[in-house]
Amino acid sequence: MPNMTVIATTAVPDHVRGAISRWMTETMPGLYVGTLSRRVRDELWQAVSGTVGAGAAVMLCPEANEQGYALQTVGERRRAPVDFDGLTLVAMNPVEIDNESVKTP
Repeated sequence: MPNMTVIATTAVPDHVRGAISRWMTETMPGLYVGTLSRRVRDELWQAVSGTVGAGAAVMLCPEANEQGYALQTVGERRRAPVDFDGLTLVAMNPVEIDNESVKTP
């Protein structure tokens, strides 16, 4: 049964954006929404996660759990999903500061 799926991308190659837009509508740059079957969604996510390069992507899709959705990510991001007793929470990774580039008065 098809379900609503959302994919958000950041700094991915153009061919990845093209592959996603074949199945989903790009409502704003890097944000895709569509109604996909599980098989199409899984194949599309496999293609995205294998070719994301230096960019990043997040996918939200329905799941039979307490929250009603699953969150999958690929690539380097400041926010990372963390499983907390069956609930997916988002943890913020601290920004690394290059001490050599910081000048003190």
